[in-house]
Amino acid sequence: MPRADFASLPDRARLWVFAADRPVADAAPILSAVDAHLAQWAAHGVPLVCARDWRDERFLAIAVDEAATGASGCSIDGLFRTIGRVQSQSGADFLSSGRVAWRDPHGSIHVTPRADFETLATAGTVTAATPVFGTMAETVGAWRSSFERPAGESWASMLL
Repeated sequence: MPRADFASLPDRARLWVFAADRPVADAAPILSAVDAHLAQWAAHGVPLVCARDWRDERFLAIAVDEAATGASGCSIDGLFRTIGRVQSQSGADFLSSGRVAWRDPHGSIHVTPRADFETLATAGTVTAATPVFGTMAETVGAWRSSFERPAGESWASMLL
């Protein structure tokens, strides 16, 4: 049973979060490509118990229940190659690092370089109360419980 329902994965399952730099209204092609990868995803020939979730037209979470089988370096590299192909087909950047994903007072989500987020903080546009997204979440439990929280209660507090 390699592919699982995301809701069935335990909180301890390992997680990778990919944040698109822009909204992706039609995620069907992206999710189809990711699903095809997950259906055959394996580490050293052993299928991985894995799943994906999609939120807010921006965030793709991929998880592996490592209690069943751990992901290997090669299998993780394969996942990132798939995300690279998906991003080139979609026009959205999922792989750049050094960005902060945050929600403005109107509910819109932005993905900005850290330096720009610091500038916004200096100007008072973003504050400790501004919701940010934990794109560095490492477990399904973190995705479920604290993926979106005030900047002042997250790693982004050091940028304020």
